[in-house]
Amino acid sequence: GYDGRYVIRDVNLSFESGRIYTMIGKNGCGKSTLLKSCSGLLNPKTGSVLLDGKELHQYLPNERAKKISYLSQSTNTPNITVERLLAHARFPHLSYPKKLRQEDWNIIYKSLEEMNAKGFANTSLRALSGGERQRIYLAMQLAQDTKILLLDEPTTYLDIEYQLSLMKLLEKLKQQGKTIVMVLHDLEQALKYSDYIIA
Repeated sequence: GYDGRYVIRDVNLSFESGRIYTMIGKNGCGKSTLLKSCSGLLNPKTGSVLLDGKELHQYLPNERAKKISYLSQSTNTPNITVERLLAHARFPHLSYPKKLRQEDWNIIYKSLEEMNAKGFANTSLRALSGGERQRIYLAMQLAQDTKILLLDEPTTYLDIEYQLSLMKLLEKLKQQGKTIVMVLHDLEQALKYSDYIIA
């Protein structure tokens, strides 16, 4: 919860590799709060969040960012190019002096390609529409290349074509052994593409 106010209580969940979990529920019921707790952005007031058997807060931020990527429901729009934004997603994987290698650029461009957004590489993020920007933020999650993806309403602003291609991509990531935990409002999509529903 927040500032002494509990939003959710008595939650007991575990997430397996190679599965898609979708949280559904009415607005304000705690879906985003639970996702933030799983990402380490919000510490639980009681209880624990464990990653590979270790308390999440015991990981250094850089270590955690190698394992978990998190797409927020609302994001700031920095005044940088798409390419530079995605470069930030590679920083957890770099040693000092944080210089991108060819391998990192390959991952960045492959991520843009997966989201059908390669043509935006040199475009300012602020010049993009809401749907285009959402695809870039999703590409950023891919470029971070973590084994766990936490996605808060990833289909926001996307037209139906891109929603469906995103769901197919998530299925592909699942086949690669990644764990996907997301919040969706579209019940039909949730039921069609999820291994587990958290209501």
